[in-house]
Amino acid sequence: MSETGRAVPFLDSPIDTTVRPPGSKSETIRALAAAALADGRSHLYSPLRAEDTEAMAMALRVLGVETVSEGDPWAVDGGGGRLQAGGTIDAVESGLSARILIAMAGSAPGTTRIEGRGRLPARPMAGIVDVLRSQGVEVDRDHLPIEITGRGNLWGGYVTVDCSASSQFATAAMLVAPVMEKPVVIELSGLSGSAGYLEGTLSVMRRFGADIEPTMTGFEIANTGYTTADMVIEPDASAAAYPMAIAAITGGTVVIDGLGRDSWQPDLGVARVLEQMGCRLDQSATRTVLDGSGTDLQGVDVDMSDAPDGALAVAVVALFASSPSTLGGLSSLRHKESDRLEAITSEMRRLGGRVEVAGESLRVEPSQLRGGVIDPHGDHRIAMAMACAGTAVEGVSVASPHVVDKTWPDFWKFLDLLSS
Repeated sequence: MSETGRAVPFLDSPIDTTVRPPGSKSETIRALAAAALADGRSHLYSPLRAEDTEAMAMALRVLGVETVSEGDPWAVDGGGGRLQAGGTIDAVESGLSARILIAMAGSAPGTTRIEGRGRLPARPMAGIVDVLRSQGVEVDRDHLPIEITGRGNLWGGYVTVDCSASSQFATAAMLVAPVMEKPVVIELSGLSGSAGYLEGTLSVMRRFGADIEPTMTGFEIANTGYTTADMVIEPDASAAAYPMAIAAITGGTVVIDGLGRDSWQPDLGVARVLEQMGCRLDQSATRTVLDGSGTDLQGVDVDMSDAPDGALAVAVVALFASSPSTLGGLSSLRHKESDRLEAITSEMRRLGGRVEVAGESLRVEPSQLRGGVIDPHGDHRIAMAMACAGTAVEGVSVASPHVVDKTWPDFWKFLDLLSS
């Protein structure tokens, strides 16, 4: 890390660009899991090639699933739910991967060790650990590193999943359900924000042939296994939030190619929040156009529990509005790669932003900003959100710029193209 960090290009005119963000991290990881449990070869087109997804692909190899994660498409040779144990898996810093891999390791006969880096060992895992224990699987602790001793495919039946800390626990349980010994009835407990991500889980599972019926409190999933599939991965809506934020801040226009009203991804809701702030929004089935030209940005009071990661970009845009904003429903941000509520507050203040944390909400005041070196707190989303501010404020740089490799390795190239 250099003392000055990576300079953010200052844009002295509104942007007018089209961008196709990298593939969805959420969809790539879910599809890797479903393909690994299918019987035969599947292909993933336009997958995200980044630290989190490559960690998932490597982990599947430890579980005995051959994956080819080079070029496009990626190939996965699933074993019909038959997994092997006995290895050590490094989930790197991917919470979603770790939770899914815990569930998959519980379906393998023998002991598997799962480790993580950064803040991942401190992030909650009890929601999926409790599911495995209810299925007779031995798990030595409820945080990483974890050793899981399975006896083969889980038996299924009635399963309660505590989602109060994360909906990803439900995703993990749902993904392994089609290869259980009996049909599964999953009851969701404590689900509040991020429920939209379960729609993504269902979408991927159905693409691979899973038989799922909604119930009043969860889902009934048949033990009919998965079929192979050739699946095109959507662009990442979480990544799309940053070009949209830059368009709003600079008074420009951006076309997000490949993401439109048909997308399941919750963070595309950032476009609708920016529309409330005064931008013009036009969506087709497969593209989103956000036009901030001539806009006097207004503050908003909005619950962002369905898209908490996208709230970081909105919070930065709120610094440039003409009235205060309150963004609520952000409690889950405390358990990410950083405590994102504290991290984004600290870094916005570093640039002169007036922002306060009140419980699970952020209150952002219009602010006169200055340059400075951003500390991303080891978090890709803090780095990218604060870089958006730097496109409209001279003298902003980001320390440890490589953190963006987790989900958008070419992010800095994208910013450089905007200024060229």
